Amino acid sequence: MTIAPTISTARLTLRHHVLEDFEPLAAHFATDWAQYMGGPISADELWRWIGAEITSWQWLGYGSWAVDLTETGTLIGQVGINKPPRFAETEIGWCIFPEAQGKGYAAEAARAARDWAFDTKGMRTLVSYIDATNTASMCLAERLGATRDDRAARPDPADLVYRHTPEGRV
Repeated sequence: MTIAPTISTARLTLRHHVLEDFEPLAAHFATDWAQYMGGPISADELWRWIGAEITSWQWLGYGSWAVDLTETGTLIGQVGINKPPRFAETEIGWCIFPEAQGKGYAAEAARAARDWAFDTKGMRTLVSYIDATNTASMCLAERLGATRDDRAARPDPADLVYRHTPEGRV
């Protein structure tokens, strides 16, 4: 069985999801916090979603990581490299729980995942599909060095696409 490799950053640990992650994820995804990801999302739908992201490691060799604060082991969200059938391209996405936002954790986790995809998996491009009203994620994509790609296909016509390349990373 292929599982997510553990990646450590200065403050975070990106690790394979475990069953104990489900309850805190479900609590957050059931709220309006998940609006930019099609939410609120029911526990049943989230179970399928997380299950697919975990299975992605076996089928594709990449997927999502749980993101923990290294110092405390507290789960604060997730980051992933994913390509479900509805995505035209492989996406890098992030979601950090509200209580952990504004501390640079999303950027730190996304950089680690992006660099792993480029440096370890040899990927040459990633995209971020971002809701057109999610200015925080747009700013983060730009901070990571991504550029808007209005010609790219997208799963939701209302989404914006930001393209990440090894040469553009910051």
